[in-house]
Amino acid sequence: MTEVSDSATAGCRDAGRRFRIGIDVGGTFTHAVAVNVATFEVDAQVKVPTTHTDKRGVAAGIVQSLFELLRQGDIKPHEVVLIAHSTTQATNALLEGDVAPVGVVGMASGLGRGRARAQTRIGNIELAPGRYLRTFHHFIDTTAGLEEPRIAEAVADLLKQGAEVIVATGAFSVEDPSHEQMVAEYCRARGLLCTAACDISQLYGLRARTRTAVINASMLPKMLETANMTEMSVREAGITAPLMIMRSDGGIMDIEQMRRRPILTMLSGPAAGVAAALMYARITDGIFLEVGGTSTDISAIRNGKSLVKSAVVGGHRLYLRTLDVRTLGVAGGSLPRTNGRHVEDAGPRSAHIAKVHYASFTPGLKDGIKVEHFQPLKDDPKDYVRMRTGSGEPFSVTPTCASNLLGLVPSGDTAEGDLDSVKAAFAALARFMGRDNAEDVAREMMEKCTRKVRQVVSEMIEDYELDPQLLTLSGGGGGAAAIVPFTAQAMNLPCEITRNAAVISAIGAALALVRDSIEKTVINPTEADVVKIRKEAAEAVVRMGAAPESVEVQVEIDAQRNILRASATGTTELRTRQLGREALDDEALAARVRQSVRGEILSLKCVTTVGGLSVYLVPTRERRLGGLLRRQRNQYRVIDREGIIRLQIRHGDCLPGTKREVLSGLAAFFDKHTVYGDAGTEFPGLFMLHGGKILDLSGLGNFDQIQSLLQIELSSVPDGEPVAALLKI
Repeated sequence: MTEVSDSATAGCRDAGRRFRIGIDVGGTFTHAVAVNVATFEVDAQVKVPTTHTDKRGVAAGIVQSLFELLRQGDIKPHEVVLIAHSTTQATNALLEGDVAPVGVVGMASGLGRGRARAQTRIGNIELAPGRYLRTFHHFIDTTAGLEEPRIAEAVADLLKQGAEVIVATGAFSVEDPSHEQMVAEYCRARGLLCTAACDISQLYGLRARTRTAVINASMLPKMLETANMTEMSVREAGITAPLMIMRSDGGIMDIEQMRRRPILTMLSGPAAGVAAALMYARITDGIFLEVGGTSTDISAIRNGKSLVKSAVVGGHRLYLRTLDVRTLGVAGGSLPRTNGRHVEDAGPRSAHIAKVHYASFTPGLKDGIKVEHFQPLKDDPKDYVRMRTGSGEPFSVTPTCASNLLGLVPSGDTAEGDLDSVKAAFAALARFMGRDNAEDVAREMMEKCTRKVRQVVSEMIEDYELDPQLLTLSGGGGGAAAIVPFTAQAMNLPCEITRNAAVISAIGAALALVRDSIEKTVINPTEADVVKIRKEAAEAVVRMGAAPESVEVQVEIDAQRNILRASATGTTELRTRQLGREALDDEALAARVRQSVRGEILSLKCVTTVGGLSVYLVPTRERRLGGLLRRQRNQYRVIDREGIIRLQIRHGDCLPGTKREVLSGLAAFFDKHTVYGDAGTEFPGLFMLHGGKILDLSGLGNFDQIQSLLQIELSSVPDGEPVAALLKI
């Protein structure tokens, strides 16, 4: 028998290993994870202090965490297929005013010159109280054209005024960007950083487009320094995999795009967590709460997609789409405030900032605990609670401690603490307040501190018209168990804590999809307009490394603002949906579907299977007014082989069949559920299933546009292949 060495065996075992590496730059720590592409399990994870004060900035911590991760996981450079990291640098630059002064070259011709001159002179922009982005202005009349000497004169004047970077912006450059591009080329040929407004946005609105370009340009020096340093370190390590950065809309982009459009990383702090909610926790409809020690980020997910809004800086709207994430100063480490016999509130000051320990992580607490009020920081209220035992370090109770006492923290969770210490601390607090029951104090504390969370969750449900009957509260972050279970109980909603919650943002960075979004001002868009913008968006993500077969595009029409929008996503790996889980049998799939449905289930039936996606019809009966009123709904669930619910429809209809059959009957099917009234036409939401994909067509304004997109999407699908149309009515 031939003897095989241990090293040879290890080589065979590791043959073909591939990892996606995600790095999340937080306020205190930078977390890095290695996600195995074959199993989607976290094979290695590390954390290092975030290097805010290092001369290389946060890039030093990114590189440090990467190399430590490779060492700990014994990962070879060729085994890395992608590196993606979040960054707080753009946001911090704005908050701290660490931006370059910008010179604006405004341009226009003809009768609109005066108005364009005023709209491109935007003045100084307030980034935060007392912190401003300085801008300078030079206007060129292009009625007779544009030549290099006039560009040279304008740039020289702006540099003399104090500008360090240049913005080129012209009236109607959305239609003809040539003048902006001439200025940009002139600057770049001379080593000057420059942003052409047409590269940032294709929407009309000269002032907003100019302002957005100015914010982008102001970040260029700092962001380029970080990007270059990070890329150089990665390449020197022998890693040739794509280097990606989180965008503010929850996707990732390649480093070249970041060099050109760093503004897309602005306000992207929570984006990695939301990406994990979509790609790792696989939330279809829900509210995602990422809970740290000091704050909680709350976002909404509908139909398996994150919800976005327009960014605002200094009270001014930008042409930038960001996740709608709402941040509250309450989390796992929030300190309580008391007044006599009652808990007034918890937070926003946290144990971390106040330099006190959690009682739940302070073992050995018993009797003799002294409780006192204190003022953590200047200008804070003086009624925060702090505790001591003899000459020991100060500690206090927190929502993490309260949730432990109330039995809300799952066994093995990162928030699980020493229950005996928690009981001793809350008993001491109850005595301090003149109360008899420590659990009542803990419950009152949780009621007060989650009040703000419940309010924001309710607002998001109302703002986006989410259906509470479909929602799940999902928690990520190290403090998730401290906030989410109690909030869910109080709102009568189901909840779940994601696996590996403490490093969920790093996982999200690793699994996020390559994304780009294109917006154009189009009045009454034609079929050709829809087809064209879809093609541009798809090509953009392919250029960034997405596999063409993985690309999905959603087209939306905002009729009120005359905006045509296409958002494309794709992955550098073809395997995006299979998370290493074993396929479930029909009985198990049906059980998962039944579990997802609320209400009285009348029956359950799989009506069709399309490319590994099963469509279940679940009629339910709802009782209202004490059972006097009964309403039947035809609910639908689309579930994949691994048991992940991919689409939920509370009331709808389904048209299954071959491609030929469904397309021939689609017009009548769509019209059957279209409501014509005095207030206008109300179209149903349409989803098309084909080849394991769900095409969301609910953002389109009429059936002609839907047909045009379907012709493209289904062009490679044989006429006899199964597809299905699902309507949300």
